[in-house]
Amino acid sequence: MKKKHIIIIGILTVILSCTMVHGVFQMKKIKEVKEESGELQQEIDKLKDEVNTLQEEKKKAEDKLQNIKAEEEKQKTEVEPVIKEMGRKIAIDPGHQSPNVNMSDKEPLGPGSTEMKVKATGGTQGRFTGVPEYELNMEISRQLQTELEKRGYQVMLTRQDHETAISNKERAELATQWGADIYVRIHGNGSEDASVHGAMSMVPSKDNPFVAHLHEKSYALGEAVIQAYCDSCGMKNNGVQIFDNMTGINWSSVPVIILEMGFMTNETDDKNMQNAEYQERMVQGIANGIDHYFAAGN
Repeated sequence: MKKKHIIIIGILTVILSCTMVHGVFQMKKIKEVKEESGELQQEIDKLKDEVNTLQEEKKKAEDKLQNIKAEEEKQKTEVEPVIKEMGRKIAIDPGHQSPNVNMSDKEPLGPGSTEMKVKATGGTQGRFTGVPEYELNMEISRQLQTELEKRGYQVMLTRQDHETAISNKERAELATQWGADIYVRIHGNGSEDASVHGAMSMVPSKDNPFVAHLHEKSYALGEAVIQAYCDSCGMKNNGVQIFDNMTGINWSSVPVIILEMGFMTNETDDKNMQNAEYQERMVQGIANGIDHYFAAGN
């Protein structure tokens, strides 16, 4: 009988030991799960913080965009009555034309000049989009014409298609014959260095041998347009630069600029300038700059 008791006690001891070991193991597993849960909760909290930060940044960006739009509307409201009353005439030159048109003959750099330049070229091409410059120039010029006419301006384009042969000299003369108040030439830029980007306006110098008398107002126009353009579309502002070797400038009889809208050899500029929404901002910026030029009393 005593022997049976000892056996029973032994069995109970083994069972109890197993139970205790299992309990310890379970406690350890519970502890590990709690630690993993704690780490997971920390990750969740971190993600929540990041989401909150992104939402705050989005709200700030939306507020900034609304402020920009409100300021544009304010400026438009301020200058629109003045412009409509004046009925200014704007000549727009969509730079270059199709290379299918032979314009290799030369013409004088300016009135009375013995230096000769080719009449016109096809321009550069989008390195990343493949779009020719002459097509981009026409697209923006047509949109700009529509926008300026909405604002009360009279507008003329120096060319209506890509195939008509018309030289840089002849374009400037067309603007004069039509009685333009200003002459805005629309171009895309290019560089061997794909990192070069941004927009600029080109104007004649005060010492230009042909149109020195146009320097002051051309500079004012170039400054107004490049500032408003870059403010509107976000393009890097490379400022107003002096060029006296441009036939289309040197044959002008009214304040004249070339707007180099961006570098078609730079990936960001090239792709942006083919984006419909971005083009709308480009056009709004050019039109705003023209508004500001005339509102300043020019």
